[in-house]
Amino acid sequence: MNRQNDILVIGSVAFDAIETPFGKTDKIIGGAATYISLSASYLNNEGRTHLVAVVGDDFPQEGLDMFDQKGIDTRGLEIKAGGKTFFWSGKYHNDMNTRDTLVTELNVLGEFDPVLPEEYRSIPFVMLGNLDPSVQRSVIEQMETRPELIVMDTMDFWIENTRDELMKTLKLVDVLSINDEEARQLSGEYSLVKASRKILSMGPKVLVIKKGEHGALLFNERQVYFAPALPLEDVFDPTGAGDTFAGGFIGHIASTGQTSFEEMKRGILFGSALASFCVERFGIERLEDLTKSEITGRLREFIDLVQIDMEFV
Repeated sequence: MNRQNDILVIGSVAFDAIETPFGKTDKIIGGAATYISLSASYLNNEGRTHLVAVVGDDFPQEGLDMFDQKGIDTRGLEIKAGGKTFFWSGKYHNDMNTRDTLVTELNVLGEFDPVLPEEYRSIPFVMLGNLDPSVQRSVIEQMETRPELIVMDTMDFWIENTRDELMKTLKLVDVLSINDEEARQLSGEYSLVKASRKILSMGPKVLVIKKGEHGALLFNERQVYFAPALPLEDVFDPTGAGDTFAGGFIGHIASTGQTSFEEMKRGILFGSALASFCVERFGIERLEDLTKSEITGRLREFIDLVQIDMEFV
């Protein structure tokens, strides 16, 4: 492996309890950094994924073993003695696009102040999972060399409650990845084209707008690209799909070492392919046992979906 293809992932490793029209789970392993790291690990054979997060000592050994089996470096995963791991519980409505949060217990995540190991401070590809933007910025400021690419995720809570901190952090990142409603909230514009212009003026060079079952949009100052989502017969659990998408996106880019808009277009397809697997089971269950042939087959389906031969008279 070559360190020039390595990925640094910052975010939450958590317990989730999920209820959908297809069933419910007790506490299962989740968290943004978990989904991102697992997804990236399938695509970045040229480098290694390094995880920085915090859990309590209630986090099971089998969870740590799972990361290790996927080749994910967990030296940056802090285990707080006597602490409890972040816990989220939610219930999805019948349309699977809306959900109610039932329980949020920050626990050890509420005091998360990551200190990067020395060997992490020159990793070239950085994925900042959904966290307090001041924490995300502190990670960027610890980097000794400017990463090749910094991708950032955020959510409505931070947009509404920590806007000043968010604006400071946006100036330091290359790519912002958010969903369509968050793009409208952040920009104050309903049109996603107008929203993209306003958000790009805040600092990021590239904007990814995730639209769930309706695909994803990729913007820079001059170009726009749209990738559809793959129509699926069954969606069991959309939890983590956006993070899985982000992991596939940066995993592909890191594997190539290229950060051009053309490569990001391919990254969108890889991210969408991985996310389409994620929703087929509860939590990370589907992401734990993917094969290379399954991923390749799913990518071919996406390519067939977006390719068309046409002649102009």
